[in-house]
Amino acid sequence: MAESVQEKAGLRGAERDAATKRREEIKAEHLHPRDGRATSSARGVHHVALISSDVLRTVEFYQDLLEFPLTEMFENRDYGGSSHFFFDIGNGNALAFFDLPGLDLTDYAEVLGGLHHLAISMPPDRWQRVKDKLDDAGVEYAHVDGSSLYFRDPDGARIELISDPLGEMYGNPVF
Repeated sequence: MAESVQEKAGLRGAERDAATKRREEIKAEHLHPRDGRATSSARGVHHVALISSDVLRTVEFYQDLLEFPLTEMFENRDYGGSSHFFFDIGNGNALAFFDLPGLDLTDYAEVLGGLHHLAISMPPDRWQRVKDKLDDAGVEYAHVDGSSLYFRDPDGARIELISDPLGEMYGNPVF
């Protein structure tokens, strides 16, 4: 499998300085103060859809291990025999999956336009309980900055469980 961004050292020296300068230029031009921002045209995330190679394994991982209740399952309208199923990830948001039987799909890979990771907020007490369950299940993860767990789901998608409140990251407001 290709080396992930998190496994690479990143830019150094002049290249890193140039990336920092460019980020600051974009920020100065496009990031408006909270009270000066336009209202979003969106109502929120309806669902994020990932692909599952095994419906039962995915249900056991997300519902039984991560404690996201399965809320619906039906045939995918676009692909006969395929399941489309949903998990409650809180705050009116859903995580959805398709299985696509009969297609020869390859393993997860980072590609331009692809999913890097999905970050899901949990209250600290539930975060700790799920962290303990991940330990008991032998799921490997990276524990970053005390509040984030990064791990791969059964099909390789990177998931982050973060105990920071919605709208914050490491004590900083993000919207």
